[in-house]
Amino acid sequence: MSRVMRDSEKSSDKKGTVEREKGSNRDTQTPRAYSNIESQGIASREDPNDMVRSFSHTTSNKAQILTMPQFGLRDNLIRCELLKKEDLYTYREDFSFFLGTYNVNGQAPKESLRPWLSCTLDPPDMYCVGFQELDLSKEAFFFNDTPKEMEWTKAVSEALHPDAKYALVKLVRLVGIMLLFYVKKEHAEFISDVEAETVGTGIMGRMGNKGAVAIRFCFHNSDICVVNSHLAAHIEEYERRNQDYKDICSRLQFRQLDPTQPPRTIMKHDVVLWIGDLNYRISDLDVDSVKELIDKKHFEKLHSHDQLKRQIDEEAVFVGFVEGEIDFQPTYKYDTGSDKWDTSEKCRVPAWCDRILWRGKNIRQQHYQSHMDLKTSDHKPVSSLLVTAIKRVNDDAYKKTFEEIVRNIDKMENECIPSVTLTKREFHFKDVKFMQHQAETLSLFNDGQVPCQFEFIQKPNEPTYCKPWLTANPPKGFIAQGGSVDIELEVFVNRSTAPELNSGKQQIEDILVLHLERGKDYFVSVTGNYMPSCYGTSIYSLCQLREPIQDMPQQTLCELVEMSGKGNTENIEKPLDIPKELWMMVDHLFRNAIKQEDIFQQPGLRSEFSEIRDCLDTGMLDSLPGSNHSVAEALLLFLDALPEPVVPYAFYQQCLECCSNASQCEKVISMLPQCHQNVFNYLAAFLRELLKNSVSNRLDVNILATIFASLLLKSPVKQDLAEKRKTQEFFQHFLTQGSS
Repeated sequence: MSRVMRDSEKSSDKKGTVEREKGSNRDTQTPRAYSNIESQGIASREDPNDMVRSFSHTTSNKAQILTMPQFGLRDNLIRCELLKKEDLYTYREDFSFFLGTYNVNGQAPKESLRPWLSCTLDPPDMYCVGFQELDLSKEAFFFNDTPKEMEWTKAVSEALHPDAKYALVKLVRLVGIMLLFYVKKEHAEFISDVEAETVGTGIMGRMGNKGAVAIRFCFHNSDICVVNSHLAAHIEEYERRNQDYKDICSRLQFRQLDPTQPPRTIMKHDVVLWIGDLNYRISDLDVDSVKELIDKKHFEKLHSHDQLKRQIDEEAVFVGFVEGEIDFQPTYKYDTGSDKWDTSEKCRVPAWCDRILWRGKNIRQQHYQSHMDLKTSDHKPVSSLLVTAIKRVNDDAYKKTFEEIVRNIDKMENECIPSVTLTKREFHFKDVKFMQHQAETLSLFNDGQVPCQFEFIQKPNEPTYCKPWLTANPPKGFIAQGGSVDIELEVFVNRSTAPELNSGKQQIEDILVLHLERGKDYFVSVTGNYMPSCYGTSIYSLCQLREPIQDMPQQTLCELVEMSGKGNTENIEKPLDIPKELWMMVDHLFRNAIKQEDIFQQPGLRSEFSEIRDCLDTGMLDSLPGSNHSVAEALLLFLDALPEPVVPYAFYQQCLECCSNASQCEKVISMLPQCHQNVFNYLAAFLRELLKNSVSNRLDVNILATIFASLLLKSPVKQDLAEKRKTQEFFQHFLTQGSS
């Protein structure tokens, strides 16, 4: 949506948009392990706070025409018509965007960044500067706290082009991935609707050691999104990188000012600028062949072996994006402090890991280069200067267009009752499985005489419009006369909804009520059959099952849940010591992955998790499919999905109270229900075996305690940082050598 349309929805007393962004706490409301830190206290040649606060947004008459407190049908109709007629009141003007990306390998700034950030003859209008691996310490990884944020921000502020003054509009960081957005002082008043979001794509799709940060904003009348990402490492993991990219695109969403509008995704912007350490490597050439091509500057031939180029050519990733011609040598991997290729034992093959791409119309690239002068890291920084034609508003033409639209709406309003045609009213989802998306499309066609606004509404005595395993996207919206909209009905069962579906207490059944403003209601039926899974089934129930869970009658599963709640074990044959599914995963890892580098730190592939889950639930295979990393992640997801954690909630407080006393910790574990006690001791013994091979797998007690304590010892309510550290201290006693 263009800025002028948003302006029409705001009250006339709203102040400057950059100022408003700084005064809000919107980014800090989500309970994620990251901090979106604004430009407070960050010094440039002029205090950016003062610079930004000196501007008030220029309010023209267009900001005062609509002052309604809510976003109704009339507002949406006006916006829709304005969008159609945008060419009547906008013109284009060129502005320059400097994009930079630098993987700093956990180093502090040791040299001026001027050769990188001030390499252009004229000062750019905007800077978007991205870093990866800002801090590799365990404190940064586990608690997202690092002094290097301030150090590198200060280094950037001091290295911006000396012939202009800049304001730091926004800073966003996820562990070691950081993005800084600066604008020239004179452009600050034309920046609006600034939002920042982050997505972690590390282990279990949560850890922030890999993932992306993004900033979106409106400049004049163009919507722009800047993404800085750090994708999965290792030459063979290009499929994992592809998956990371797709996860970022689907999960990274920005809230909109208008509550009737669904969140805005990355691709719903006029311009998308994507920078980062994408980690795609050179394939099918050995290190000597690559270096020979580099020495001869045969970059085009070398680029034909580039994984990112191949994946783009296959339309696996970055569809619709453009990357400029690469005529500089690979930016990874160098000996730190030099221009020499990696001389370590691993002797990495040089690669263009660090890239800059863009998506949108009327964009031309002025330069795309690396900066060999900087030697702080084992990567070299990369920059690109893009000149982008930005849409600006002609106020007189805008006013004329706006008034004409309002006159036409006045004539049309109240003439007819809205109505729509639905393509289907009954949807059935076959064989729904744990953590496996299924989606079907409901199409609405506006066959009435007027535009309409729709919304799925709550049924009586229900908290939301649908069951928690179902979503409609978008759940509400606007359809122009004669127009249509596609609504994705998506079913997804996660750890919170799986337990009751496994036991049969809940079914895949729901009725959606689609309401038209000033019109009637339509009813949409959603049904399906759920395939019970060991994921989301209790330890107690799984220990009673000698056969695969999908071979068991639903009645048996329901009875087991009832018995576990009552503690009744009469008339039951001797249970298994631990769930067979848990044993299969741990045994597989013990035999195949005891020395696997980065085990439990590098994510697996979602397609392989599906195969592993099906294998566990059906018992069809004797050995588990997939890579070691996929099996390791499947184990973590299994523990995360348990309805009652390995250490039951009733024992959580005792664990916190005795966390510093090893013998007391062991005493608490000895009091657990037998099957829970067995699982705890079995996992601890396995992890101690892993630690014996830490030279190969690069694990240590702190890493394992952090990952597993959060899964084995869960709080019945929200856990604070002090409690989190106590649970880690508790579990560490069982990981040290000599523990019983």
